[in-house]
Amino acid sequence: MRFLITNDDGVQAPGIAALAEAASRLGDVVVVAPEDQRSECGHSTTTRDPIRVVRLDTARFAIHGTPADCVRLALLSLDLGEFDYVLSGVNAGGNLGVDRFMSGTVAAAREATLLGKKAMAFSHYLIRDRDVDWSGVTNWTEEVLRQLLEKDLKSGHLWNVNFPHLSSYEQMPEVIDCAPSNLPLSVQFEEGPEGYTYNGRYSERPREEGSDVAECFGGKIALSELAIG
Repeated sequence: MRFLITNDDGVQAPGIAALAEAASRLGDVVVVAPEDQRSECGHSTTTRDPIRVVRLDTARFAIHGTPADCVRLALLSLDLGEFDYVLSGVNAGGNLGVDRFMSGTVAAAREATLLGKKAMAFSHYLIRDRDVDWSGVTNWTEEVLRQLLEKDLKSGHLWNVNFPHLSSYEQMPEVIDCAPSNLPLSVQFEEGPEGYTYNGRYSERPREEGSDVAECFGGKIALSELAIG
């Protein structure tokens, strides 16, 4: 099995290293990711400017573009062969509920789905002042990958996976199938001399019972099957 790996945190991010390592235990991996941070860029694409591509090594490319650009180039232009699955992440921060509309991580998986490939997006909810054990995340990702590769995925759908932020990564959390929340984020701004600065608190968002937000915040791995239409 061949996996295309991308993200929106940049090609050097620890999350994409964790995802690539997990996928490499199950098949061949090619990484095509933004050269720098492109978080919260949504499904934006580059259509008016050239997109610089830097080959870092045999199967690793840095793209001066968005996550969706990375998927388009990898599948349509870079002559990398065929891929069985496109994997995006692991994002440093949750992509729960309505995050899916602005997330570059999810957008990469959505673009792959639009292009006829099966895709998964992986994210890790973060609690401030708590460390992330990326080796533990790698093991969790491998196990979820194994499970999802055995599941049917409807045409025009993608998997969205959100890991909780626990104090220990020794035990695999329970994976819960759940619907994404459609409740709005807790959006707040603070006025300053240069304008308004966003200061909403992610952890204070509504926790609709049974939703991906509630399950992930409650310590479970939230698994949602998202439709692209």
